[in-house]
Amino acid sequence: MAFQHSPSLSPCLLVSPSPVLPFSLSPLLVLLFFLPTAASAADPWPTYRGNPQRTGNTDARPGPANAKVLWVLPSEEHFIASPVAIEDRLYVSTLGALNVSTFMCLALDPKAEKDRKLWSKTTPYLKLPTVSSPAVVDGKLIFGDGMHQNNGGILHCVDAVKGTLIWQLPLPGELIHIEGCPTVVDGKVYIGAGNAGVLCLDMNRVTLDGKELSVKEIQIILDKKWKELLARYEEDKKKDPDLARKPDEDDLPKPAPVILWQKGQDKWHVDAPVTVVDGKVLVCSAYLEDEKLGDRALYCLDAKSGDERWRTTLTLNPWGGASVQGNTIVVGGSSIRYDPKLLKGAKGDVVAFNLADGKEIWRKEIRDARGNTGGVISSVALTSEAAVAAATDGKIRAFALKDGEKLPVYDGKVPFFASPAVVGDTVYAADLKGVVHAIDLANMQAKWTLDLGTDEKVKAPGMCYAGPIVHGGRIYIGTCNLEGPNARKPTALVCIGEK
Repeated sequence: MAFQHSPSLSPCLLVSPSPVLPFSLSPLLVLLFFLPTAASAADPWPTYRGNPQRTGNTDARPGPANAKVLWVLPSEEHFIASPVAIEDRLYVSTLGALNVSTFMCLALDPKAEKDRKLWSKTTPYLKLPTVSSPAVVDGKLIFGDGMHQNNGGILHCVDAVKGTLIWQLPLPGELIHIEGCPTVVDGKVYIGAGNAGVLCLDMNRVTLDGKELSVKEIQIILDKKWKELLARYEEDKKKDPDLARKPDEDDLPKPAPVILWQKGQDKWHVDAPVTVVDGKVLVCSAYLEDEKLGDRALYCLDAKSGDERWRTTLTLNPWGGASVQGNTIVVGGSSIRYDPKLLKGAKGDVVAFNLADGKEIWRKEIRDARGNTGGVISSVALTSEAAVAAATDGKIRAFALKDGEKLPVYDGKVPFFASPAVVGDTVYAADLKGVVHAIDLANMQAKWTLDLGTDEKVKAPGMCYAGPIVHGGRIYIGTCNLEGPNARKPTALVCIGEK
């Protein structure tokens, strides 16, 4: 995903700080974030949208047959990134006043209204805005920060249950930021970072003060240091309570993960999530028209060494990254970024490539019978038979995965920025007016729709930039009002289910 300053949103996400934003200045900025085969609800969420198919689901349980809002988390901040659900927890980020971010861990239980927030992280720990969905593997939660207007970004790894620091990787430099979700495979973290290209890290090995240590060893050191800080604080309170400062996590040492390789630095611009399958790393690099830099291409790298296996040129910027089903790669393209003011005249395509050699299998332009066009900004969701793409012309299109044959089209009549979710025979999508659509994949007809702006429990009109996810038979979706007709009005994180 990519966002850029406009002053409105764009794909290399950029939001201009404004002292007049009527958001709460209390830090509440959160991180938000699919499924080829059946899995358990306890499965990890190791990559964007849950799996290489980008389905937005990992437990194979379809969403509700009828739409009902089970709970709502009202907010003054904006939900930009897709949430991630693991077992009974939901991880989500928000963007608030002055681009202050908050990352939260929430309880999924509909009865947990008063105790919904289990932990949260914001300033001073989070120093940059966060629009990256997280990956969650082996009890570790990994996410990035920084947007297009920031110089540098940081990749964070924290304990998924407690939210405590494990390690950080600062990446300084111009046009370096971490907007895409990390991908974790076999203990290795793969991440795109704008002009820093793509990096591969060892999730379980870190360095501190020139020494290489295991994550277990560093946790002992951090725990000891935290106890020392608390003890010193108690002593300072006895000496002078007015001057004593309670320690926070930012006072701890910051171990950094071991970097195994880095590719494309100052040559590519990678805002999209990378995809890792069968020992291959698929990297979607964009070309930035304003800055005149980057390489609009799809790269295949060796997962162990980072060596290039093949490269293929792309016609349009691939903000949603690559989706993979079997030996087929599918990439959506768009001539515009995440900016509603650019919707008119947007162009897009959906292209399939062979995983082995990168050769094009089929390419379809996004165009209707009247010649109207639209861009595909988000990732394409794949099943074993179809590729499902949401477009800015307000339509959800399905294409036969084998040959690109056009299947029935769903007309939502309102532009889509958010990635669709697909579980079983149903597509779930959310549009720029905050309407959630459940669509029958067989005939692309609506099963139900839910307007978050008018629903009695929500009543918070807003746009959906982040794709819905489906977990435990329920749908989780957040809204944002960075711009548009409801600019700077309240937003909501919503759970939709039957019970």
